[in-house]
Amino acid sequence: MEETLSQADYEALATLRHTLRKFMDFSTSAAHGEGLPPQQHQALLAIKGNRQGSAMTIGMLAERLLIAPHTATELVGRLTESGYVTRHPDPVDKRRQTLQLTERSEEVLRRLSAIHLREIRDMAPELIDILKHLQAGVRDS
Repeated sequence: MEETLSQADYEALATLRHTLRKFMDFSTSAAHGEGLPPQQHQALLAIKGNRQGSAMTIGMLAERLLIAPHTATELVGRLTESGYVTRHPDPVDKRRQTLQLTERSEEVLRRLSAIHLREIRDMAPELIDILKHLQAGVRDS
């Protein structure tokens, strides 16, 4: 059965996409301000945000960023050449490489994450309102 959408549903969806695009534009500008392409910033964040005690591999990074493994390999190569990441043989499986952030990337990531958190906290009330509206619509069907 197809759900009937109201004008308010369309407005909420459009507002959500607009708000997410504003955030992505903010994020892109912030990364460029630190001299990083946005995909490199996302990679550093994925490595840093990996579950504690679990080493990030190139394959895991590809999954996390929703990119092909060969694209992740090229991305890691650029990050390594720029001094943001180091690669090490996996102690368990020598065919895999684990990734570690350098002090340089830790500093850049710390600055970028702080301003991203501020931006998200500023946007949170608007996002929560939009999501509540969309969630309520699902319950009302």
